[in-house]
Amino acid sequence: MPSNSSRPSPTQRLLSTSQLIYQGAEAKVYKAYLGDCELRQKAENVDNDDCSVIEDVAVIPVLLKYRFNKRYRHPSLDASLTRQRVAGEARALMRCLRSGVNVPGVRMVDTADGVLGLEWIEGQSVRVLLPGGSEEVQNSDGTEGVGPNTCGDTALAELGVERDDLLDMIGVEIAKMHLADVIHGDLTTSNMMLRRRSKDLVLIDFGLAYHSTLVEDKAVDLYVLERAFASTHPDAEPLFSSVLASYEKRLGKHWPAIKKRLNDVRLRGRKRSMVG
Repeated sequence: MPSNSSRPSPTQRLLSTSQLIYQGAEAKVYKAYLGDCELRQKAENVDNDDCSVIEDVAVIPVLLKYRFNKRYRHPSLDASLTRQRVAGEARALMRCLRSGVNVPGVRMVDTADGVLGLEWIEGQSVRVLLPGGSEEVQNSDGTEGVGPNTCGDTALAELGVERDDLLDMIGVEIAKMHLADVIHGDLTTSNMMLRRRSKDLVLIDFGLAYHSTLVEDKAVDLYVLERAFASTHPDAEPLFSSVLASYEKRLGKHWPAIKKRLNDVRLRGRKRSMVG
């Protein structure tokens, strides 16, 4: 359990009744349902800095990201880092939401118990919608991928989306995020979802996200995505070029500086590869 309290908190009780769908090195991901009156009461009574905030939502599925205790860290340091990281991820998401970036809505924040509750996204991972990503995947936000029989262009056709439109949406959402001065920190096609109903592209898993106005940080963010395309998807160069074209169009006057820095970052990356 997240804390040593003899009486479990509402968040702890919610976790105990939730379905574990993924476990990584830093967090466990659950599918849960918010509708507990005690949780709502806690949200109304607790100080926001400590903080548990739950939106006025009906009983609907949510994703709970629980940063569990790390035994290799001193308890005080672990608690402090957990609070900072949960709050930091929530702030990055809220900044994106305010700027019109398609990201999961924030449903609950409990820094004391290390839990972040997010909107449950019904859709497909972009990784399995592009060539080469057909192996079954499950990303760190717990959204399931599909097998090889329903991947790539076949899955896109089922969703009613063209590949070029998908690549265009990727570039637009990343540009909107960077214009909001949010750096994702782990841009991969596994951390993007396509909603089933609205066909919107949603950026997910902001566990490494932070705020920065630096051109260097935005260029590195793009380079991480470029390397992810190269390692996961064949024909990566034309795919990523389409993403960059859409990104450039949305970024406007800010693009030349980022383009120049991206070329510098690529050069540094090639030199590191040559040195080994």
